[in-house]
Amino acid sequence: MKTLVKTFAAAALIAVSAFAMAAEGPGSKSSKANVNLSTADLALDHYVAVTTEGESVGVEQLFAEDFNQKIQTTNAHSNSRSEVIKSLKKQKGEKLNCTVSTDIIEESADYTVAKVTLKFENFSKVDLVTLVREGNYWKVSKSINSYK
Repeated sequence: MKTLVKTFAAAALIAVSAFAMAAEGPGSKSSKANVNLSTADLALDHYVAVTTEGESVGVEQLFAEDFNQKIQTTNAHSNSRSEVIKSLKKQKGEKLNCTVSTDIIEESADYTVAKVTLKFENFSKVDLVTLVREGNYWKVSKSINSYK
């Protein structure tokens, strides 16, 4: 009798595990996959890939909880972390037709400020990006965009 109970318990456990894996679906983990953000350079490179190359892996991991984005135009505009992440996920796979250059403006043990310039055919976008160290990982905490 004990053997029969153990067999049914094992079968039930296998069935529950199989249903849980099937519910996740085949690709559902890709947007939550961990990306190596152990240095400011790696985090900056990933930020550029996310914003210009349509990379979607690790988007949520990249941005600090208090992240905000300011866009300097005639009417200044701000975007929250969730708005930016939602927008970037919609751009999955879309590559911008521009030339990208990055310059480190200031660097310390816990934060880095970088200038990311995107040169398009008729205009340029300058993005001042602040990265901060949170524990063992670097995250983007602020982005200020201007257009020329």
